[in-house]
Amino acid sequence: MRVILDTNVLLSALISGHGAPDQIYGAWRAARFELVTSEMQLDEVRRASRYPKLKVVLQPHRVGAMINNMQRALVLTKLPPLPEEIAVDDPHDTFLAAAALLSSADYLVTGDRRAGLLRLGHIGRTWILTPSQFCGTAL
Repeated sequence: MRVILDTNVLLSALISGHGAPDQIYGAWRAARFELVTSEMQLDEVRRASRYPKLKVVLQPHRVGAMINNMQRALVLTKLPPLPEEIAVDDPHDTFLAAAALLSSADYLVTGDRRAGLLRLGHIGRTWILTPSQFCGTAL
């Protein structure tokens, strides 16, 4: 099973050792699914982990370990533009949708209810779920 984890899910797993994001991160680390990521997401994790509000709660060595582990996942280097019929409300989430289409991922997991990815429900064959839904459905 191929899964894309939104950056907010990844960082949430590092912030709290409890809850669905941490359970998902642990399942990936235990090789229960194949993680799909991209160079753009690796850059986003690096950048977001330096935001002042996150810097105080994230341990740099854990962020570094996560990025190192993500580099061993299926890393997409060039993402295609999205077809016109797929509208993503937040332009910062376009790379997630493109990665879903390119990789034929089974799931895209996001905790961002404001951005509208969840509203889409799916992109191509990729189902879009919250962390709790993913834990209840796929893990």
